Amino acid sequence: MSAPRLRATPLPGIGVQYDLVTREHRHLSVVAHRDGARTVSVYRADDPDSCAQSLRLTGAEAGSLIDALKPSHHSASLLYTTDLGLVAERIEVAAASHWNGRLLGETRMRTDTGASIVAVLRRAEAIPSPAPDFRLAGGDTVIVVGTREGVDAAAAILGRE
Repeated sequence: MSAPRLRATPLPGIGVQYDLVTREHRHLSVVAHRDGARTVSVYRADDPDSCAQSLRLTGAEAGSLIDALKPSHHSASLLYTTDLGLVAERIEVAAASHWNGRLLGETRMRTDTGASIVAVLRRAEAIPSPAPDFRLAGGDTVIVVGTREGVDAAAAILGRE
């Protein structure tokens, strides 16, 4: 059986559309929007040009779907892993997060999880080694380093609403 072929089509001003025809001859497409959102579409089996279902996902939802489709060590948010059991991962602070507007030190991240926040990405800026008095904001992406368990615990803390 040949490997599935993914066709990419630029959509100026929107993003990129990726099309896949499965071995069962089903047409799927994903539009990767410039804002990080994704639109997943499944086309009708009897008419592959007619969309049967379409679902728009946020960037975070798309990341969760990627985690479900691939082992977690291949996660799009995973930046690095070592033979020592350490991982570096991106975790987004949602606008509805309990931590939006609060100080990094209030999370007790390192104390409670053993994981460390080594940088924060805010818009087009990277803030390396943020101090405990650094104020988190919704939309921030934090770079967390620790064990798999520690990083998962950090994600749970940062995901608190």
